Amino acid sequence: MALTILALLHYKPLHPYGVQRLIQQWGKDHVVNVNQRASLYRTMERLRAEGLIAVRETSRDQAYPERTVYEITEAGQAVARQWITVMLGVPKPEFPEFPAALSNLLLLTPQDFLATLDRRLAALQERVDALDESLSREAGLGLPRIAMLESEYLRAVTAAEAQWVRSIADDLRDNRLPWDAETLAAFAEDQAP
Repeated sequence: MALTILALLHYKPLHPYGVQRLIQQWGKDHVVNVNQRASLYRTMERLRAEGLIAVRETSRDQAYPERTVYEITEAGQAVARQWITVMLGVPKPEFPEFPAALSNLLLLTPQDFLATLDRRLAALQERVDALDESLSREAGLGLPRIAMLESEYLRAVTAAEAQWVRSIADDLRDNRLPWDAETLAAFAEDQAP
């Protein structure tokens, strides 16, 4: 969230609600959780305390509560560039839940695993459809493709996962994926120190 805030303030000074609105309008809410405005305010306060953003002005309008508009500082610009080059250039080991669950799937029966894969596949397809809709809506707003790359990436990764899950489910249905818990248990026993 901090990087996205710095990036948006790079374009123009904004108040927190404006940041939240732009994140949602530009489809950045696929990669940045701004549903809880309190976390947005805490992140902006942390960035301000670290000297990465500064208060540009505070205004009062009768229709709205007091609004503080923030701008990015030179230090914030440098840190944002540093963060983004590291995040883009250096793969970081991540530990998502799905592979962790796969590593322990022998706790299920083959039938339970297949039913679970079918549910996941349906959810993945819904996600691909939602991302397609979002990409279409964002393009309709006139957003340049460069501003939608994260949505393209998420769509590609989600579609690839759906294809893989479908192939595993098909292999399981067609008995091309041996499921022999006893053999695996014996193997684990043989490998024990």
